[in-house]
Amino acid sequence: MIGIAILGATGSIGMSTLDVVQRHPQRFRVIALTAQRQVERMAEQCRLVRPQYAVMVDHQAALALRDALADMDNPPEVLAGAEALETVAQLPEVDYVMAAIVGAAGLLSTLAAAHAGKRILLANKEALVVSGAILMRAVADHGATILPIDSEHNAIFQCLPPQRPDGLAAAGIERILLTASGGPFRNRSLAELEQVTPDQACAHPNWSMGRKISVDSATMMNKGLELIEACWLFATTPEQIQVVIHPQSVIHSMVQYSDGSVLAELGHPDMRTPIAHALAWPERMDAGVPPLDLFAIGQLNFEPPAPERFPCLRLAYEAAANSGTAPVILNAANEIAVAAFLDQRIGFNDIARVVETALNRIPSEAVHDDGLEQVLTVDQQARQIAETIVAELSLAR
Repeated sequence: MIGIAILGATGSIGMSTLDVVQRHPQRFRVIALTAQRQVERMAEQCRLVRPQYAVMVDHQAALALRDALADMDNPPEVLAGAEALETVAQLPEVDYVMAAIVGAAGLLSTLAAAHAGKRILLANKEALVVSGAILMRAVADHGATILPIDSEHNAIFQCLPPQRPDGLAAAGIERILLTASGGPFRNRSLAELEQVTPDQACAHPNWSMGRKISVDSATMMNKGLELIEACWLFATTPEQIQVVIHPQSVIHSMVQYSDGSVLAELGHPDMRTPIAHALAWPERMDAGVPPLDLFAIGQLNFEPPAPERFPCLRLAYEAAANSGTAPVILNAANEIAVAAFLDQRIGFNDIARVVETALNRIPSEAVHDDGLEQVLTVDQQARQIAETIVAELSLAR
């Protein structure tokens, strides 16, 4: 049986992973589950799949989980703290690691899985955004495998030829078409966006996601982070990636070839499909997702993103082209800005203002070959400066 550690088990990706895994009990065994502080949901999951280990990053939550599982026969070993994430990601009985922790907080555990040579099911795009060169080098040096879980990157992976040792151009690939729903505000005026509330920003028209990633989708920063992730995953440049708004979210991304062909991967907007693909790869298995009914869909629409409505996408393109530590600054400032928006300390349009101001205040620098400490230092610096910018904007409101 294949042993799995699910990092971020109580989030939407983690729960979808458990749903798929439970459909194949003879094939997969859950070794470890991790979460930040959702004790009740973690306790339910532990009773359901009976892992060997349960990690709560928050120490008080770990104590509460031990109490909640005290009546279980052979309860899991409960570990506490961020270091425990790295511990379970490297366990010898773990074959696959689902990296589904939101934000830069998932970086070190994903790197630990790479150093241990695991198959990494990467749902944490920030790990590549923040430390793409470092993570990809660790994957190559230690014989690990990365399979993308984001529906867009998983679609691109499926549409690319299996071997492309000399890059995309040598494989006859002209560009990657990265699709985006456009979120809930693709037709709103800039004036209307100034009045957007957190609940409105989190009401995604197609996908069921956490609040942070839902806001990122509404600003299209999520697409910008995916652009940077795609550059690392597929050894390409920002110029070779075109973002296409596709409101139905049926085509998850496309690859355009030099002979005029465009290959696309279609499916319901359900994360269980890419999860099942990565779990079974290179085979296929049931994901619990119904087949696509093209007659019910009727039509598919496409449009370019409006740059004035989505400044975060422009900032991501600029950071990707700049490389160095610019993506680190972009991601850190965005995490601070989104949290401030969800706390109603700044407005929706202020998110892009915080990110752009942080990028202007902090000079980008080349990442050293052993640059993990450098990346973490820049990340903390960017967060501190972003908090200052948030405070300035809050006073001005």
